[in-house]
Amino acid sequence: MKKKFQIDTLDRKILSVLTKDARITFLEVARKCGVSGAAIHQHVKRLSRLGIIEGSEFIVNPKTIGYSTCAYIGIFLEQAGLYDRVVEELLEIPEITQCHYTTGNYSIFIKIYARDNDHLRLILAEKLQNIKGVSRTETFISLEESFNRQLPIPEFDE
Repeated sequence: MKKKFQIDTLDRKILSVLTKDARITFLEVARKCGVSGAAIHQHVKRLSRLGIIEGSEFIVNPKTIGYSTCAYIGIFLEQAGLYDRVVEELLEIPEITQCHYTTGNYSIFIKIYARDNDHLRLILAEKLQNIKGVSRTETFISLEESFNRQLPIPEFDE
């Protein structure tokens, strides 16, 4: 479990600005927060070092590169002890973008992008269901992503 870190008011302002626009310059963040660019740089560096901020990335829209089918797949394992080995094999399937160890019916829940339903069927039949330890899968095709957002930055420590 990750430790909950204490962050100050300036940290909260910085996080609020950055989660709305990760491409904003430190100088613009400084203007919005009423401090120097050097102060923003130091705070962002500290937030990154503490693991509060993780990475920065450009997100490619899967549809624009030919991946029109998004699906979520629940994976049932023959034995819970096979989790680590199965995850290693899932990492070898580039169409899988997320993998979660879950409670409930599934041992593993993944998010996958495929070019179309035929491609999804091939991934299921030839890759996923051939992994030793996977007993069965259950697939849910996403018809539309209504929203995808960052968590809001709370105003006070709880």
